[in-house]
Amino acid sequence: MSHLFPEQIETERLTLTRLSTENLSVREFYDICKPSPEMEEVTKFMPWEPHATMKPTQEFFERREKLWDDGEEAAYFMVPKAGESGVGEFAGTATLHCDWEHRVGGLGTWLRKAYWGRGYSGERAAALMQLAFDRLDLEYAKVTHHTENEKSKRAIEKYIEAHGGQRDATLRNWLPYEDHVSDQVYYSVSQSQWREAVDGRPKAAFTEVIDHAE
Repeated sequence: MSHLFPEQIETERLTLTRLSTENLSVREFYDICKPSPEMEEVTKFMPWEPHATMKPTQEFFERREKLWDDGEEAAYFMVPKAGESGVGEFAGTATLHCDWEHRVGGLGTWLRKAYWGRGYSGERAAALMQLAFDRLDLEYAKVTHHTENEKSKRAIEKYIEAHGGQRDATLRNWLPYEDHVSDQVYYSVSQSQWREAVDGRPKAAFTEVIDHAE
């Protein structure tokens, strides 16, 4: 199942490239994820902390590689395209986790602070829903956020509504955060809702193999 996911996805303003050591070094990713005031803010509502050493960074890559090869998760890093501020720079990550038993794709992302407020989260979500529904034929896409994360709430509500979905529930004591278990707000979009909402809209372009010789 190693070729289940495209190696690269092109949207209007972003390039999403497979998150692997072939495309991004462990050192590069560690330098982004290591402790800093920025990363403390980025990970405030995330179920992970800044990487204190390169060991968790290496383990992160190893897990992403296995999940990709097993067809369970497509993980990408995002860079802005020409015409965008920060063109070519690492902006954040984007993931689609596949629950094949229930035919549900879970959307995940985080962005560096310099790229907040640009609508990149919604653009990335649109591309990953296309992957989930058009290519993988999953029945639902889902996303959650910490109940206190207002930035994620605003971004998610906007792109969920744009794709025909809805807020479904508040999941009590759902995910461990630091020394407690947090509530999560749950949203979903069905394949039929998505198809009706995006009919006639431009779609992202999928690339199967990256030519590193370019």
